[in-house]
Amino acid sequence: MSLFGSDRFLVPIDFSAVSWQALDETLNFSQDPNKITVIHVLAPLLAVEPSVIWETLDDETRKKNVENAFHERYPKSLIENLKFEVKIGDPSAEIVDYAKEHNIDLIVIASHGRSGLHRFLLGSVAERVVRFAECPVLVWRP
Repeated sequence: MSLFGSDRFLVPIDFSAVSWQALDETLNFSQDPNKITVIHVLAPLLAVEPSVIWETLDDETRKKNVENAFHERYPKSLIENLKFEVKIGDPSAEIVDYAKEHNIDLIVIASHGRSGLHRFLLGSVAERVVRFAECPVLVWRP
């Protein structure tokens, strides 16, 4: 596999400006939305959260809200062939697992440049994806 002859791209987004830039650049590079899968990973709902207790929010509603927000930025007519996935779980694990299960050739992930104690305590999703992915990972830094 050639790095620039990739057939399947995975672009994780978190709705930040940097992740949108990574997706825009991937779309410009590929010029074929059929080759791109966008993934967003939601944190699991905790049993003690008010929306769970009062049964006002569930995972399906959260997924629909994310899909609607994505399609506000990218109307379906512009990217009708782009695949969009919403998963629930640990972001880095879900990204790495999705890439492995779907034989992704290249992951394009945004870097947020966390540093210091914040990075030490929380780690970085991009860093863990780079460490554990079985395919090449391009870290987008604007």
